This record gives sequence, C-alpha cells and structure tokens, in this order.
Amino acid sequence: MAKKKRGGKPQQASRQAPPLRRPETREIAVAQVTDKYSEYPSNGLTPVRLAEIFKEADAGDVLRQMELYEELEEKDPHLFSQMQTRKNAVTGLDFEIIPFDSDDERDKEIAEFIEGQINSIESFEDVQNDLLDAIGKGFAVSEIIWGYDEGYVVVKEIKSRHQKRFFWDSVDDSFKVRTAEAPQGIELPTNKFILHRYKARSGHPSRAGVLRVVAWMYLFKNYDLKDWVSFAEIYGLPLRLGKYQPGASEEDKRALMAALVQIGADAAGIIPDGTTIEFITTEKNSSTNLYEQLARYCDEQISKAVLGQTLTSDSGGGSYAQSKTHNDVRHDLTVADCKALAATLRRDLIRPLCIFNFGEDRRIPYLRFDCEEGEDLVQTANIVGTLIEKTGLSVPTSYLYKKFSIPKPEAGEEIAKPPSMTGTGSPLLPFTATAQSAPIALKAGGAAGHGTQARADYLAQAAARRSASAFKKAFAPVLKLLERANSLEELRELMEDDDRVAALYDEMDVTGLEELLQKVLTYAQLEGRAVEDGRD
Repeated sequence: MAKKKRGGKPQQASRQAPPLRRPETREIAVAQVTDKYSEYPSNGLTPVRLAEIFKEADAGDVLRQMELYEELEEKDPHLFSQMQTRKNAVTGLDFEIIPFDSDDERDKEIAEFIEGQINSIESFEDVQNDLLDAIGKGFAVSEIIWGYDEGYVVVKEIKSRHQKRFFWDSVDDSFKVRTAEAPQGIELPTNKFILHRYKARSGHPSRAGVLRVVAWMYLFKNYDLKDWVSFAEIYGLPLRLGKYQPGASEEDKRALMAALVQIGADAAGIIPDGTTIEFITTEKNSSTNLYEQLARYCDEQISKAVLGQTLTSDSGGGSYAQSKTHNDVRHDLTVADCKALAATLRRDLIRPLCIFNFGEDRRIPYLRFDCEEGEDLVQTANIVGTLIEKTGLSVPTSYLYKKFSIPKPEAGEEIAKPPSMTGTGSPLLPFTATAQSAPIALKAGGAAGHGTQARADYLAQAAARRSASAFKKAFAPVLKLLERANSLEELRELMEDDDRVAALYDEMDVTGLEELLQKVLTYAQLEGRAVEDGRD
C-alpha cells in the first residue's frame, strides 16, 4: 500500500488536452479579525437560553450555536479528549490515491499527479483535522487557494473558515458565506471550497452535529460542578448562626455579619457586646458523592455520543473482552469517518484538480484511508501454511507479498535465503515440515552426512511446530472457561469448584498430543538404534 509522502514538488503528468476551465484564484472568505472573538453564550447558560440558541440555528443562523460549540470543547476536558480521540483516529492513518481504472495508463497518470499534489500540501493532517470538525458541529468549510506552477493548476494552500461565517438563507435555504464585500452573504462558488458535512442523524445539517446532543449533558454537568465546588468550599464546616439583640442598629447587624464571614475565612473575628454567635454542626450526609456520580454519568453519556461506547474512556469499567467489543464499535465509527472524509476530498479537491488540469470530470481517482484493523500475521501465516499443506490449495505469491506487505524482489536484487544445514547447527525448517515428514527428513539428513544431534534437533523442531494445533485442541475447554470469566476474581471462584475442575480435565482432548509424542519417541528410538548399530 502506498503511504503518504512528505513535501516535495508534485509529480507532474503530461497532458493530452488543454484544461477546459480556469480556477478562481482570489481569496473569497478572507479571515476577519472578528472571527476570533465570541459572545461566550455559555456564560450563565440555562435550559431556556440553550433552547433559544438551537431555535436560531434551526432558522438558519448558526452563529451563536457555533460559538457555543467552541466553548464546550474549551471548558469540558472530557469532551475535548473524546473529540480529539475521534479525530486522531482518522488523521493518524496513511492513505493512498487509487486510479479510476488501475489498468488504464491515462488513469494512472492522473492518479500520480493527484497524489503529488496532495503530498505537496503543507500539514495535510491539519487540513483533515479542520474538516473533521464537522463531526461535532455538523459541517466544516475550508477554502482552496488555487495557483499555477509551470502551466499546471496547483493547490497553494487550504485555509479553514470558521463555521459562524456561514448560514442558511431563510428564503430558499441556500448555504451562504458572509464576506467583507458581501455581509449579506453569497453562495459558495463552485470548485472553491471544501464543504464536509457529518450527519450524526437525519435532518437539517444545522442540527446534525454530535455536539447538539452533547450540549444538554454539558449543561447539566455545569450545574452539577457549580454546586459541587460550593459544597466542597463549606464541607465539614459548622453552620455559623449570629444572634443580635432586639433594637440592634444596622451598624451592629453589619458588624455581626462581617464577623461571621471573617470567622469562616480566618477562624477569628470581633462582635459588638450583647451579640452572640452559635456554631451548629450537622452529621455528614451519606450521599456526598452524588455530585461525582452525576458528573460521571454525564461524562459517560458524552462518551457514548462521541465514541459510541464508554469502556475505552476513563469513566468506564469492565473486562478486557467487553472493552475490546466496545473498541470494535469505535472502529466502525472510524471507518465511517474515513469514508465520509474521503468522499468529500474526492468531490471538492480531487475532482477540481482533474477538471482544471485534464478536463476530466468523470474518471476521478479515489482516495482511500488505511483504516482496516491490523491482523495477527503469525496466525495468518499458520492458516495459509495449513491450507497449502493439508488441502494442496494453490496460493499465488502475489497474494502473499501483498498480505504481508513484502515488496516483490526486482530482477537481480539480492534476496534473503534460509541458511544451509551444518554438521553442528540446527536446520531451518520450511513451514510445511511436520512430524509425518520427519522420517524422510532424517533419511535425507543422514545421506548428506549430517550428525545425529542435527537430525534430533530437526525432529524436535518439526514436533514443536506440529504440537501447536494439538495443544490448542487440548486446552480448548480451558480457553472457553477463561472467556466466560469477566475478571480474575470470577475466574478464581470458578477454579475453586473441584467438580468443575475435574469435569474440565475430562473434557480436554489430549489424543493428538499423545499420538504426536508417540511418533516422536518412535523416531528417536529408531535413530538411537541406528547409532548403536554403527550406521550413523
């Protein structure tokens, strides 16, 4: 698989026809100073205010909603972490450009040019990260700054544009951007912007972001944290109750109140004569962890909304098997994010490059992220070896080269070979060697003049390879018991049952091991007798 390259000038392909269209090289949505300022709508946020912000977004004006979304990630560390995890799962992957038709030379030429262009974009991971902001906010927009290089239309830069600059027209629901020349907004020019949309659910794009769901949990958690901090400030302190005499002046009352506050902070104070202060203690409430429980509940709901699970975040708990299952769900989201981002880049970046440089708007190359989970190559090698050995299956070497990411050697290129057998060393067995082939191997080894120890080592290695499947079959009941246990404590309880252990021992099938051991001992005995008879 071709991996992303860094830097360098784009590889240029020869054109057979002049480009049919010219790009817009002017910068349309120029960044403004006001883009970095916000009204901070989360200050004093209430359910009523949150509903009002969402209603404005439903009408097409998403400015306050986008400002709120920005604050959510800034103020909630757990939400920030979950969003970063979701984005980094995509930006950390390699990708490749695939020709529309891998057998067509023209398509290969176009794909090579596109790959060079994308690799020449500085910090392409940042471009991906900006576009993946659509996961939380529903959409993300970046502007392409086109340029020319030796007669080719190239990408000079890709600049992210803040979501609050965009809106949906209330008349025809068209998507527009506010610019310095057109504060009332203009529709996005063709082949100028990369518009990535994420649909967490069906409906209007302004309501599709994950943060739309998360905002309510943030609100409830915010209330909880405020009360928790206030509680922590006075927790364990007695209630201070001041009493003043009837007819006390306002000055005396203020002095008493100041003394109460001062005692709470400094444990010292003064009061006028005739006034008293009482300290009222209360028993500790057994539900003092209610604040933490509510905060943890909100974090878990946020994790579910963003990652689709909770057990790979710090707020969850469970067995390794459960965590792995939940992580698979998260991988499904990563695959979906990769496909959505690849489709957007193909439509809004790769397609314009093909149009401007080749006049081609249909045979567009594909962009594919390497988002498949890594597999156990050792297990794969064992499976392939078993299929070849047991069934005689014909496996093309091209498949093996691709499966194990091994480059095919070029003509005349030096290749690695197994070392030859020596009189004192241990031979390197081919993966098809088994106990059944050991007698032939020993005979061939003896004919070649190798020592007894070398042949014994050969037999031991062959037996060790063959024993893997036999051991796996024998311990299958034990593995099933381990899968049933969700923790070490539960496994310990299961193993304390003598009847269960006895039944487990009876279920173990060791016939394969016994047969293999019997064959190895027989071969070893024959070898020993041959040595005694002087036929070594």
